[in-house]
Amino acid sequence: MSFFRFLSRQLAPLTLAGAVIAYLYPPAFLIFADTFLWFFAATMLALGVVLDPSDLKRTLESPHRVLLGVLTQFTVMPLLGFTVASVSGLSPELALGFVIVGSAPGAMASNVIVYLAGGSLAFSIAMTTLATFLSPLLTPSLVKWLGGAFMPVAFWPLFVMIIQTVLVPLLLGMWLRRRLGPNVSAAESLCPGVAAVAIVVICSYAVAANQARIATVGLQVFGYVVLVNTLGYVAGWYLAKLYRFDYPHRLALTIEIGMQNAGLGVALALAHFTPETALPGALFAVWCVLTAAGASAFLRRYSV
Repeated sequence: MSFFRFLSRQLAPLTLAGAVIAYLYPPAFLIFADTFLWFFAATMLALGVVLDPSDLKRTLESPHRVLLGVLTQFTVMPLLGFTVASVSGLSPELALGFVIVGSAPGAMASNVIVYLAGGSLAFSIAMTTLATFLSPLLTPSLVKWLGGAFMPVAFWPLFVMIIQTVLVPLLLGMWLRRRLGPNVSAAESLCPGVAAVAIVVICSYAVAANQARIATVGLQVFGYVVLVNTLGYVAGWYLAKLYRFDYPHRLALTIEIGMQNAGLGVALALAHFTPETALPGALFAVWCVLTAAGASAFLRRYSV
């Protein structure tokens, strides 16, 4: 099991390595064209297994703070994605990709970053959990509302897909956790590694499918990815101060806002739009994992 723990702790370098390999030799990941949705479902199944029911109880114990955090996430990041898409002059496909990234829920990896940074882990887990359960309704609604300015977007196909690839596997994983009983510790060691590998495959496939586009617009798209990610962190930090959150909760909200479940965004884009639409999500997935650790270390030592 130590091997799978190692994989889960190396998400950033593995994601970067996968992206580089996918760009240099696309066939290595194009073989997953028909199975990438299964990989994303596997990540949610794995996360359901490691999700402790007590974390859900924490959501109910401090609902106002958690609801405020989730509201902030589903407001700030979609608007940032839409703004960048509107002013960037990018193609409609790429513009929609930024809206999808901004409309995704928070990434489960953010919980690890919050823990390492000394933020409020319970608040982080509660936020991510609630956002994930709300995503079947909120993510398609935001993508249709904001993304419809660039391309036609159908709500129900997105809604059904998120139910199938997010909610059902997550609930199944939680059921498996109960069934495992005393053996759950072994699964908890295995599942994060499985989720990490699946995310690497999804993002690397998106890079492989966009190799030609990366050569022409990749640098421009990457610049906007950096901008959205950075502004997300900044907005999270100052809004948390405005909310008068204490330091651990402020740090947690900052990381939660800046990190998005870009893997879900990539899966949605690949399944319902074009490979080009998935490019912002693929680059965001790589970049936000790399920056989150550094940003959390910086914020832990520096109070604005």
